[in-house]
Amino acid sequence: MNQIAQSASLNKPGASCALTFLRGFVANPAAVGSPLATSSNTVRRMLQPVEWDRVRTLVEFGPGVGTFSREVLRRLPRSATLIAIDTEVGFIDHLRATIDDPRLVAVHGSACDARQIIDGLGNDGADHILSGIPFSTLDEATGDEIVACAAQMLRPGGLFMAYQVKLALEPLLHRHFDEVERARQWLNMPPFHLWWARTAT
Repeated sequence: MNQIAQSASLNKPGASCALTFLRGFVANPAAVGSPLATSSNTVRRMLQPVEWDRVRTLVEFGPGVGTFSREVLRRLPRSATLIAIDTEVGFIDHLRATIDDPRLVAVHGSACDARQIIDGLGNDGADHILSGIPFSTLDEATGDEIVACAAQMLRPGGLFMAYQVKLALEPLLHRHFDEVERARQWLNMPPFHLWWARTAT
């Protein structure tokens, strides 16, 4: 694992993160999905399959206050990039203000436009995509568009990783990916379903 030693640049989440997260939920509960941030146990389990020394570009849909983003950056190689895309401008502003790391590119936008966003940043694809978007709050056409876009963006062997309270994402993953693995994470409030969907190598 190729980790970055300068963890001091990743400001630890605290009261400001909790307040920003709660404000985001109150402003748009459908987009945020839960009033509670993800547990550290969930983060570790979700990211466990990633071979970090091979990652050049990781894209995150719905980073919120950066609970996953900070842990991704702790593991990400020095030359790699994390592109975090969120529809809530308050979350993007928070990431930019609290995470001082040149590998993070925080973008206010929609996952539906992820292909155009990463192309505009000079990336030819993503090694892995991590999603916190609550698919149960989306209409099926929009959810399908996001998953299809993710499958097309991923390099061969790439993972689409997602954590959800409900099972709405499951059929969309089977529609667009060759391999789909699901696990239950009880050490979270509320409990999550975790998915790892892989494209063909």
